[in-house]
Amino acid sequence: MHRMGIYEKYIKRPQDFVLSLIALILLSPLFLILYILVKRKLGTPVFFHQERPGLHGKIFRLIKFRSMTDERDAEGNLLPDEKRLTPFGKKLRATSLDELPELLNILKGDMSIVGPRPLLVRYLPRYNAHQARRHEVRPGFTGLAQVNGRNAITWERKFDLDVEYVDHVTFFLDWRIIFRTVGTVLRHEGISSASSVTMEEFMGTKETEEDESRADQKCGEA
Repeated sequence: MHRMGIYEKYIKRPQDFVLSLIALILLSPLFLILYILVKRKLGTPVFFHQERPGLHGKIFRLIKFRSMTDERDAEGNLLPDEKRLTPFGKKLRATSLDELPELLNILKGDMSIVGPRPLLVRYLPRYNAHQARRHEVRPGFTGLAQVNGRNAITWERKFDLDVEYVDHVTFFLDWRIIFRTVGTVLRHEGISSASSVTMEEFMGTKETEEDESRADQKCGEA
């Protein structure tokens, strides 16, 4: 079980609030420009809302700029991501500009600046005991997995990094991740997986004896 230190108890949330508020004020002209561009190139709605699990699995509504069209096949089903992701949408994702509205989620307290990325609600029952520990802290705008491969690494490696962060939340680690995120975004690293324009769906990981032993050890340390 995750135990909060002084930084996480008294500093991390106020820091998130202040930094997200400053960012929203400074980036308001960029928000307006992106709003206009998304509306012109992709139509409405401009914002993409989706339920995601947050701290302790509590559901919240994530907000992002829309990056894909609503194109459907003859039967009314949405086309695959690679068909709906336009060149403009790819640029939004490559620069992470589609995620700027998440600053509102941080301001509200749904998210933190640094933490495991909030994933899909349907993944919740697919996590093993070790992977589910990623929900012991608030989800983040960026995280340890995002600066160590992002979508170019496996789900299992990503979740291992998430749990590693959960076990080592510190002021210095957060700021190191923030600075590394800037470089990762500028270099457009890890945007796609090896076989998808985004990331393949997580279907679950078979529990091994090593995983069970690791989970039992963590429980024993709590």
